[in-house]
Amino acid sequence: MSLKTQMNSTEAIANNPQLQLGSQGQAVLELEQLLTKLRVYRQPEAGIFNKAVEFAVKLFQFRVFLSPDGIVGPLTWQGLYTNSPVNMPVLRFGSSGEAVATVQQVLRVSQHYSGEIDGKFSTLTETAVRAFQKSFGIEAEGIVNRQTWTALSQIPRGYNPNWFLT
Repeated sequence: MSLKTQMNSTEAIANNPQLQLGSQGQAVLELEQLLTKLRVYRQPEAGIFNKAVEFAVKLFQFRVFLSPDGIVGPLTWQGLYTNSPVNMPVLRFGSSGEAVATVQQVLRVSQHYSGEIDGKFSTLTETAVRAFQKSFGIEAEGIVNRQTWTALSQIPRGYNPNWFLT
C-alpha cells in the first residue's frame, strides 16, 4: 500500500461515522460495498443497515478477532479497509491470556495444534505457530505478529452468533 493510499485510508477511517442497525446513507453503502468485496455480504447494496448487514458485520468482526457486536466503529472500519486484524498483541513463548487461547483455537481448526486450549504460549504452541507460519510461507519464527494474525484470520472458522449472546 502506498503512503498516499495509506493516508487516504487513515483519513477515510477517521471520517467514517459509527454505523449500526438502522443507519442509512452513503456510509452504509460504502460499508456494504466493502463487505461484498470481502465476501461476507451477498445482498443487493441499498445503503440501509438492516439485519443482513448487521450479520455480515458480525461475521467480518469475528473473522478479524474483533468483538462481534455488529457496530461499525474505528477498529471495524480499519479492519475493513485492510482486511486484517487490528490492535492484536504480539505473542511469543511465555505469553498468556485470551489472545493466546484464540491462537490455539485457530491453530486447532487449521490442524496445526492438538494441545489443550489453555491460553498459555508453551513450547507446544510455539511449535504449532512455527508449523502454521511455514505452511503459509511466513518466516517460521514462532512469534505471532501482524503478518501471522492476518494469516490466522484467513482460516475458515465456524461463526455462531449465539456464542456471543449474554
